[in-house]
Amino acid sequence: MFTGIVQSIATVAAITDRPGLRSFTLAFPPGFLEGQEIGASVACDGTCLTVTQHRDALHADFDVMQQSLNLTTLGTLQVGSRINVERAARDGVEIGGHPLSGHIDFQATLAGIRRPENNHVLRISVPAPWMRYVFPKGYIAINGASLTIAEADRQAGWFEVWLIPETLRQTTFGDKQVGDALNIEIERQTQVLVDTVRDTLEERLGPLLPALKDLLRERGVEIPE
Repeated sequence: MFTGIVQSIATVAAITDRPGLRSFTLAFPPGFLEGQEIGASVACDGTCLTVTQHRDALHADFDVMQQSLNLTTLGTLQVGSRINVERAARDGVEIGGHPLSGHIDFQATLAGIRRPENNHVLRISVPAPWMRYVFPKGYIAINGASLTIAEADRQAGWFEVWLIPETLRQTTFGDKQVGDALNIEIERQTQVLVDTVRDTLEERLGPLLPALKDLLRERGVEIPE
């Protein structure tokens, strides 16, 4: 589990491709790898990866299978790319963000950037099926960072987050440009609640839907699929 509080920025030092597998060597700031064992988990731009080798005090290796490369932005990384990183949370640690699994749900697109004084606002475009889990004032994880949704337009398919200078300093968000892809992990409690309500309504109203649709059509109302 992770907390969504990005601890540092790592840099891709090397990439090795094999059939169905890509290995990354990441360079970390001094002290980040201290006390970490082989098999430990690190969130890399929000994706939970396993340490396979420590090359020295600053460099560690990670393997990424093809499914993760397709689902996340890790497949687009190049040598020199910078990513947000967080070590797995310890028992009893303060959770400054919200609990994250490190399992990315989908990629979103950075649709716009605004820069009010001392702030940095990202507008993020979301595939339609996922907007049902996005609510103003709710949590969402973007590239491993726990953020609060400021505004959301469900019909237009976007939401916005506001970033303070400290967040920009500690993360790679200041590097991002319009059109860049971002890793998104939905807040799990929200997802469970929304899916439970939808399933319950479908179970209760499902048999009645044909009759309801016929009634509404008689009154001139069309229900989109």
